[in-house]
Amino acid sequence: MLLFIALANSHYFVTGGRYFAGFPADGSAADRAVGMLISTFVDGRAFPMFGVLFGYGVAQIVRRQREAGREWWPIRKLLWRRSLVLVVLGFLHAMLLYIGDILAAYGVLLFLGVWALRWKDRWLFIVAGLVLVLIALPSDDLLDSFTEGPDPTMLPAGIGAQLADRISAQPFVAGVAWIGFVTPFLIGLWAGRRRILERPAEHLALLRTTALLGLTIAIAGALPVSLVVGGVLAMPSGRTLSIIGPLHAAAGVLGGFGYAALIVLIAHRLSGKQPHGKGGDRQGVTLAIAAVGQRSLTCYLAQSVVWTVVFTPYLLDLSDNLTTTTTALLAVATWLATVLLADRMRRANYRGPFELLIRRITYLKTATQSGPAQSTAATRSRSSGSRE
Repeated sequence: MLLFIALANSHYFVTGGRYFAGFPADGSAADRAVGMLISTFVDGRAFPMFGVLFGYGVAQIVRRQREAGREWWPIRKLLWRRSLVLVVLGFLHAMLLYIGDILAAYGVLLFLGVWALRWKDRWLFIVAGLVLVLIALPSDDLLDSFTEGPDPTMLPAGIGAQLADRISAQPFVAGVAWIGFVTPFLIGLWAGRRRILERPAEHLALLRTTALLGLTIAIAGALPVSLVVGGVLAMPSGRTLSIIGPLHAAAGVLGGFGYAALIVLIAHRLSGKQPHGKGGDRQGVTLAIAAVGQRSLTCYLAQSVVWTVVFTPYLLDLSDNLTTTTTALLAVATWLATVLLADRMRRANYRGPFELLIRRITYLKTATQSGPAQSTAATRSRSSGSRE
């Protein structure tokens, strides 16, 4: 899914004469085809999946703390420390690297979301459903149907302009973007309570249904936008844009559920398919990709370093040189580099710098006192906790 994040983020830097949904509308046939694929299967579909896993990881933390005998107030304070780390990291990330940061939004969501930890299941679903309906309402402000090019905050002329523009834009992004993650976060909390992703054999029917319906709805809901991106349909009017943009976004939330379920089903199938001692090459690839998930925060920030160096006008300034297609290739290459990096960390038994940072601040002294069992559980939590 970090590959999808790379594909979803990088094309917003590409410049052109006309734009739609974050893609230049005057590219080649190959560019339009690649844009259509990304718009259908990636944009607005990867981030909700991480929202699910973020909520799931929070549920894991709460369960471990409760099993250790801790009361709700200390658990809330622990999660608030975690949210503070995310907000601060997100602020620095947006100011220095990528204004489209979502770490701060996750931090705000977690700060508010701790009050949902004791909600009954029906309230999790009711609030999640209401927010999903809110997202689906007509709007002209969504990136899913935006007709403007890269914002000046993304391609600053100099470091001074970058800091001056982003200091006012970043709090707004962090203060609003979290709303889009409420539905997947709450559903992730519910799934974490039942350990659905950890025990797929007990929930195969639910996972298969979620994968099928979620991805079907996501693809169908993306078509009105993606067909325009692909040049199959003409640019719609303003009223139509205000409808198809929210449709693309709301369907993408369900697509996030579908992707999460599909990946768990694939992992479940792979886990018992090869007899011991066989399939070593495939197992190595699987472990390398899993290492990225366990170090997702470090790998996510590493992607932003690439975007900053490649696209920033006072650095390489390749926004005018790269196309939708070549930028997609850059995204794939960047993700492969993080796979190699994460696998090296795995082989060295190193968590990752930002994973260590967030754990030490979250757990304070307990981070250095945790035994092997706690360390293993924490690793699983990061694997499921998206931006942790």
